[in-house]
Amino acid sequence: MKFLDKIEPLLLLAAVGLGVALSSLSWISAPAAWLVSAFLACMLFGLFWEAPLKDIRDSFRNVSFTFTSLALNFLWTPFFAWILMGVFMGDAPYLALGLLLLLVTPCTDWYLVFTGMARGNVPLSTALLPVNLIVQVALLPVYILVYSGVRGDVSMFLLGKSAFVTLVVPFAAAKLTKRALRNRPAATGVMERVFARRQFVWLWLAVAAMFASERIFSAGYMDIFVKIAVPVVAYFAVTFFIARWTAKAMRFSAPDSVSLTFTALARNSPLALAFAQRAFPENREVLLPLVIGPLLELPILALTAQIVILLGARAAREKP
Repeated sequence: MKFLDKIEPLLLLAAVGLGVALSSLSWISAPAAWLVSAFLACMLFGLFWEAPLKDIRDSFRNVSFTFTSLALNFLWTPFFAWILMGVFMGDAPYLALGLLLLLVTPCTDWYLVFTGMARGNVPLSTALLPVNLIVQVALLPVYILVYSGVRGDVSMFLLGKSAFVTLVVPFAAAKLTKRALRNRPAATGVMERVFARRQFVWLWLAVAAMFASERIFSAGYMDIFVKIAVPVVAYFAVTFFIARWTAKAMRFSAPDSVSLTFTALARNSPLALAFAQRAFPENREVLLPLVIGPLLELPILALTAQIVILLGARAAREKP
């Protein structure tokens, strides 16, 4: 695991701190508001540039794994998110909506690092990425309408427009640009260095600009952090055991079990953040779980990888 991957939570926390510090400066906070959308668009362009859609057929070569993973991510997770919203955020509907968006979007990139660390089936996990990406993009507006506690305040037109501008446009732009440059390796290399390999940089800038644009944490920020952290940690803890039990019930191999665990745990908060930022521009509370989530997620996934390694070693010793 690269050094920068290890310190991503600290870097995101630094972005939050920088944004909060700059929020009192009007000459910075005013332009920061529109810079958020620009930075997130650059991040999504890089994300979709790398999305391996040509490998989508490979995910269905292991039918039982693919459909088990889809069931965990798109049936179990939304249901459990709805329970967590009701238990922990019944009095904060927009924080609850942010939690929903965080939890219902499975990761489509760097969770492979943790799968590899824990000795999982990385090729199998890689083949699943395009399926996860397509399904979550299609279902995001549906989840909001079905599960959120603010359904009456949500416009179908706004959701459709937000999904188109946030997801469809950068996806089409990335794929068309990549195709147009397929015979120009120098230009392709520049695009990859600026966008595909700098996704976290664009996310960092977006988070800093987001908090600089207004005083989100003007009061009660620790209460907000705890209110978000408790259900997020509960999600990871419960889903870890659900994924392990499911893999055992399906008689998956040890590497496949590891892959199922991490595809069920890791979340795609940058994509959800970009969607929420455009769909709910007047309700900044929606964004807080999507920023705080990764601060908790990355250390938890690193710890989970070590736990999985220890469990695998113990199982190997117990074999006759």
